[in-house]
Amino acid sequence: MNSLRDQIRDLEKSSSRLEPNTDKRDKYLQQVHQYANSFIEELDHTPTFSAAASEMEDLGPIDQQINLQQLLSIYKKKVATKGINPASGGHLGYIPGGGIYLSAVGDYLADITNEYSGIHYASPGAVNIENQLIDWMKSIFGFPESAIGNLASGGSIANLIALTAARDRHKIKGEKIERSVIYLSPQVHHCINKALRIIGLEDIHISYIDLDDNHRMDPNDLSEKIEEDKTKGLNPFLVIASAGTTDTGAIDPLDNMADLAKKHKLWFHVDGAYGGFFILCDSKKEQFQGIEKADSIVIDPHKSLFLPYGLGAVLVKDKEAVYHSNHYTANYMQDARSAASPVNPADVSPELTKHFRGLRLWLPLKIHGIEPFVACLEEKLLLTQYFREKLGQMGFQLGPEPDLSVSYFWYPAKGDQNQFNRDLLKAIHQDGRVFLSSTMIGDRFVIRMAILAFRTKLETIDLALEMIHDCLSAIKAK
Repeated sequence: MNSLRDQIRDLEKSSSRLEPNTDKRDKYLQQVHQYANSFIEELDHTPTFSAAASEMEDLGPIDQQINLQQLLSIYKKKVATKGINPASGGHLGYIPGGGIYLSAVGDYLADITNEYSGIHYASPGAVNIENQLIDWMKSIFGFPESAIGNLASGGSIANLIALTAARDRHKIKGEKIERSVIYLSPQVHHCINKALRIIGLEDIHISYIDLDDNHRMDPNDLSEKIEEDKTKGLNPFLVIASAGTTDTGAIDPLDNMADLAKKHKLWFHVDGAYGGFFILCDSKKEQFQGIEKADSIVIDPHKSLFLPYGLGAVLVKDKEAVYHSNHYTANYMQDARSAASPVNPADVSPELTKHFRGLRLWLPLKIHGIEPFVACLEEKLLLTQYFREKLGQMGFQLGPEPDLSVSYFWYPAKGDQNQFNRDLLKAIHQDGRVFLSSTMIGDRFVIRMAILAFRTKLETIDLALEMIHDCLSAIKAK
């Protein structure tokens, strides 16, 4: 009978395959590097959208061994060329990010070293980098040094953290839930409603505020509704504004809303997941006035800083409110706790296990500096203006002048305009050179542009205009 040591040695022969040697690592990296270069170089000549198969792709048994070259071929055919190509500059439909190259390098390093960025004790360097990024964002948005923050997976979790802090600060629980009120825009991102359900506020009163002609919340209507709710014996406690709505790119009147929230002692939250970093543009700073008065804000570097999906951020002024819901201790973690340690990301978020996602932002900022990021944002604003001007010349009706880089348009066809524009968008999707989406503004079906991908250039918009012209001609001919 084999000894225990012999049994272990036998298993080592199999388990050691998980640690390829230097030659194999070099070969794997070379194959991935070649694929990545080919993918990037071909982007300008690849459709941005292709209809995904309705059924599940046959990828073979999950435990079937295949070499990396074959797997890269499967990935290209069955993943990277299906549906929307989110790395393409032609992704003008939903809010894109783009995935800058050095972020991928940052993720590679974070994965190789497998840093755990949840607790300072485990990786002081990783936590210090993430906290430095949070401090940098606090300086951008005028938040005090005492504020707290977290790098989350995206705007949904970031908003969840902020809304939970607001709930706990105002002690919204039990019977108090059913008489408390939250004030929202009808165009607020749906992750807000989702978060309210998750944190137990499904039965709260939600009051939707009227919008002006530019789709911004009306402070006068907000003031009237707060006063009216107070006279009814209700408990107003939270106002949520947007710094760039998903539907129309509107920035709510932050300064006025902040003052109203302060007057009535309400928590003021700003969802700037899409548009927040446009504050870096000199041409937009004035519209962000008042964001520094917020109790909490959300911004997504994987949107307006062009990173790969998976990095949002939240800033909250009330540290104790955040700690109330997220700060827990356990016996097995007693070695990791120290009064002298800085903020631990695990104490500011539902996540305990935390990927070192901060490196994907820190590394490109340190190498590129902030200037090309700002230039890219300014470029998108001008491209939006250019796109709208050209669409107007083609006979399209346009939504109001956007605050940022999201806008909408429709063709004023005779008869059923909504159906005509649905047919037009279907033709655009079938073409696929550039991807656009749609939304409903009131009862009007409109085609929506969201210009944010860092690879979107003047040539991209010209291609989009050419595609729209071709599709419009084909629909008219029918």
